[in-house]
Amino acid sequence: MRNITFKSAAPFIVLAIVSIMVLFIPALPVFDNGKYNVADIAWILVATALVFLMTPGLAFFYGGMVNRKNVLSTMMKSVVAAGLVGVLWIVVGFSLCFGTSFHGIIGNPFTHLFYRGVAAGEPWSLAPTIPKSLFSMFQLMFAIITPGLVVGAIAERMRFVAYVLFTILFSLLVYAPLAHWSWHPDGFLAKMGALDFAGGTVVHISAGCAALAGAIVLKRRNSHIQKIETRPANIPYVLIGTGLLWFGWFGFNAGSALAANSLAVSAFSATNTAAAAGGLSWMFFDVMKGKKPSVVGFCVGAVVGLVAITPAAGFVAVPQSIFIGFTAAIISNVAVYIKSKTILDDTLDVFPCHGIGGMVGMLMTGIFATKAVNAGGNDGWAYGNASFFFTQLKAMGCAVIYSFVVSFLIFKFINFIVPLRVSNAEEEAGLDASQHNEKYLQGTLLVATPVGLEEKEIPID
Repeated sequence: MRNITFKSAAPFIVLAIVSIMVLFIPALPVFDNGKYNVADIAWILVATALVFLMTPGLAFFYGGMVNRKNVLSTMMKSVVAAGLVGVLWIVVGFSLCFGTSFHGIIGNPFTHLFYRGVAAGEPWSLAPTIPKSLFSMFQLMFAIITPGLVVGAIAERMRFVAYVLFTILFSLLVYAPLAHWSWHPDGFLAKMGALDFAGGTVVHISAGCAALAGAIVLKRRNSHIQKIETRPANIPYVLIGTGLLWFGWFGFNAGSALAANSLAVSAFSATNTAAAAGGLSWMFFDVMKGKKPSVVGFCVGAVVGLVAITPAAGFVAVPQSIFIGFTAAIISNVAVYIKSKTILDDTLDVFPCHGIGGMVGMLMTGIFATKAVNAGGNDGWAYGNASFFFTQLKAMGCAVIYSFVVSFLIFKFINFIVPLRVSNAEEEAGLDASQHNEKYLQGTLLVATPVGLEEKEIPID
């Protein structure tokens, strides 16, 4: 065993302190079953599990697209948030997002500190038919996947310990305020009248803008500077990841109705339709430009369609979701092309796909939202209410500026504490080996030498 330093022991010590502190939290009875709708509970339990499935789905999606030397490190960064945010949420995260509002900016951290008053408390005001503890777990899954989305932009060069710090700070300083602004009835974006059904601002714009900030601060990979084209490590992983994301997205969007009702059905249908249109749009647009139809192209387009429909799913009719998915895929495709002509090294195009896709979705909500689908929503520009479009535009601008600036400062701050980037030698060796001492798809070959047969390690194609 190597010598234990304070730096290496600090994460364990913090977790140990939290684990001991919870021993002093009194155990309270759980909620009364008779107060709630059993069908709604069953659906949101399923939806919560579906949203969680998106995190390993994202790991496969990203892991399949990076260089073989960085598959495991990329997948690890995507899934570690399940642990980090899972504990942070119980301690203070849920309270910051949905605690008593402080001037519409942030929730009171003491409202539900260490989950106080959640298990047996009154239901969330906008989800009266399910217990608050279930609402909290559903919202947790959104908080878990959001920092994971940023991984695609900083892949192949960011230290694991630096990413852990980023996940914690991003969750507290970016995700929690945006969730409070958008989804708490007293949040200032909600009171402004902005609509975000399932996370266009809170999840995708915040992650996309944080990804842009991270790519700028981390600067370019050596392979990017040398213009070395890296092949995806495993395209079937990308396809598997897309399938898991698409499947989980039904819980992401339809679950955001927070009940088993007609709105959930409409959101479910719009989600599938936008994904289908987005995948075809990206693939056919590539073909029109002279490329071959590709697995990766269809998969990325489908994900962009899912991103764009996320803020709109519970406010727009199903037919219009075709246009939303179709348009968002073309815009993101063009954005990826423009980015490729710059020196910006967003490894897996997180900003063009998630950031811009989320922006398109917010603006499309401002155009196609209709009270015919959701009486609690609003009519968009297409139905004679241009002012609502500009409300969405203002909300989008607030989310973009805040998430980019604060994320940029977070990356800079972390760089003062620990180096963000691995060394050139570690980057060359790959982060799987240098950060985790693990290897992806390695095998051995018996090689004849003057002294006999020796095992030689080789990568498996």
